[in-house]
Amino acid sequence: MSDVGAALRLVRAGWIMVREGVVAALPGDQLAGLPKFGWRVARLFTRRRALRAGRSDRLAAAIARLGPSYVKLGQFLATRPDVVGNDIALDLALLQDRMETFPMADSVAAIEGSLGRPVGELFLSLGEPVAAASIAQVHAAEVDRDGTPTKVAVKVIRPGVRRAFQRDLQSYFLAARLQEHYIPATRRLRPVEVTRTLAQTTKIEMDLRLEAAALSELGENTREDPGFRVPAVDWARTGRDVLTLEWIDGIKMSDVEAMAAAGHDLKAIAANLVQSFLRHTLRDGFFHADMHPGNLFVEQDGTIVGVDFGITGRLGKKERRFLAEILYGFITRDYRRVAEVHFEAGYVPRIHNVDAFAQAIRAIGEPIHGQPAETISMARLLTLLFEVTDLFDMQTRTELVLLQKTMVVVEGVARTLDPHFNMWKTSEPVVGEWIRQNLGPRGILEDAREGVGAFVSLARQAPELAHRAERLSREIDAMAENGLRFDENTARAIGKAEARATRWGRVALWVIALALVWIAIRLG
Repeated sequence: MSDVGAALRLVRAGWIMVREGVVAALPGDQLAGLPKFGWRVARLFTRRRALRAGRSDRLAAAIARLGPSYVKLGQFLATRPDVVGNDIALDLALLQDRMETFPMADSVAAIEGSLGRPVGELFLSLGEPVAAASIAQVHAAEVDRDGTPTKVAVKVIRPGVRRAFQRDLQSYFLAARLQEHYIPATRRLRPVEVTRTLAQTTKIEMDLRLEAAALSELGENTREDPGFRVPAVDWARTGRDVLTLEWIDGIKMSDVEAMAAAGHDLKAIAANLVQSFLRHTLRDGFFHADMHPGNLFVEQDGTIVGVDFGITGRLGKKERRFLAEILYGFITRDYRRVAEVHFEAGYVPRIHNVDAFAQAIRAIGEPIHGQPAETISMARLLTLLFEVTDLFDMQTRTELVLLQKTMVVVEGVARTLDPHFNMWKTSEPVVGEWIRQNLGPRGILEDAREGVGAFVSLARQAPELAHRAERLSREIDAMAENGLRFDENTARAIGKAEARATRWGRVALWVIALALVWIAIRLG
């Protein structure tokens, strides 16, 4: 009956989206047939107040009614403009993850249950919550540091959030399966795989030990970096449900007026922010993937402090080279090289023509030359690039989309601080240095050293590889002679799984249809 419950929850979510005007805000005039009829019906059921609101306000109202799980879904989909489109992704990125605080007693229970010690032993004092989000809330507290009371921030998991998200996740998977089955054009976007990624991402985010590890890793990476740091983790007071951090005294980057009043050089901070992000991305391959202004503080000396590391991104060496060569290729107008990089990285299938792809790249690059540098958005360039690669069958790559989304946010923050911000001039020192170190003679030597190491490792495995190849050859010969066979249990399990999926898919559709009829009757 889990699919029936998921279908009912899906109906409720759809109804709230209709009532709050989210469906009515979609470009229904571009639809035809049954979808357009459904859009018109949705407009009839939309609240009049919602019709007067903007699209982002409608979305925020609907997600607030749906609860914490949908806030997290919205935040996740904001990182996937390839799935929901750029406009909706921007609306979702504006969602404020602010929820009602939960009782102090629940925080105390979570802390003591996670750390196994009374709160009175862990902290000199634990204050009321100062902020609350969909997954956790934050308290101000004090600890004893060598006889000196020291202020810290204590992040505590919201009670029941894991169970609630797991329940709503069943609805997300049901919607994704129905989408793949009944809307073949969306299969390229792999909605079930996207939902699986959401499940894994949120599972990681709900274990605060992993956020602490991300903070620790980025702290080590940036120890010598000028003008950027992250809070120190108090590991003795950190567990699955609680994270204790250094308290940050600074101004949120969202408060531009306060920063200016404090005498900060906004242009210098904007440049520092972008250079820090590129340094983390290219040099370390590990970056904060949720760098909106609410997660960035500026200390008295102008140092930027990043917080809330629930979402992080990683790029392998190949992806970092891919990014650097793309940027360098656009700067030098070497579109053929930009195209070749896509093929070398395996992002674009070799069934396509390199010259035709280079022509498409040129259509993106040429319009930016001759324009004032401050009007050229690197984030916009990457967005156009991914749109073009879609025409050449480039599969969705989560790490690149996450990078694109974060770059859009970081560049946007920089432009709020400095309206004439020059992304290319600011990026050149970091990108140029990385290219010189990794694509020049030093990079060639490093690649050669890695190649020798890989060859030595392969030589050590040669006997085992030969044994596996011999066994595989025997199995292929047997398969060619006797055919591919399943044992009886495997065949029976496949049959049952297929029958169950078909049956419950039909049940879910009937539940949705009957629920909509019931709603229409009640309203009539």
